[in-house]
Amino acid sequence: MHGRWAMLAAAGILVPEILHKWGFMEEFSWYTAGEREYFADPLTLFVTQVALMGWVEGRRWMDYLNPGSVDIEPRFPNRKNPTPDVGYPGGLWFDWGNWGRGSPEPVMVLRTKEIKNGRLAMLAFVGFWFQAVYTGQGPLDNLSAHLADPGHCNIFSVPLIVAEWVF
Repeated sequence: MHGRWAMLAAAGILVPEILHKWGFMEEFSWYTAGEREYFADPLTLFVTQVALMGWVEGRRWMDYLNPGSVDIEPRFPNRKNPTPDVGYPGGLWFDWGNWGRGSPEPVMVLRTKEIKNGRLAMLAFVGFWFQAVYTGQGPLDNLSAHLADPGHCNIFSVPLIVAEWVF
């Protein structure tokens, strides 16, 4: 689950930056997104998020307590519904490509790939965060700077700044 959130976060960081570079979007920094003015005040947005995520997590918890009790798979007469997999979202809403159905071996391979991609996205998000703190730029700007001068724009140029922070 955390891997899925990290994959969405990485896409949510990269897509607006690409759209800005192509001229489809105004300046938007993911790192300072909390400072912007939105359509509602921060308390309303927070309460809405807590309510919606509480509903989703409550349904997931109920699925652990009583497997299959929160199944929202639509019933079609010519289609056999899969047996519920406790705590793992699937069905029409999360598995619209029907990749999670069939024999168990390919499904486990896909789940393993999903976990590996999620871990990579978590690492990417930490990298995005460190880059934003260190350079104040987005990941694509940092990538462009590194490709232009890989000898001086890399991770080895960081220790001098880190030493200044510590001492």
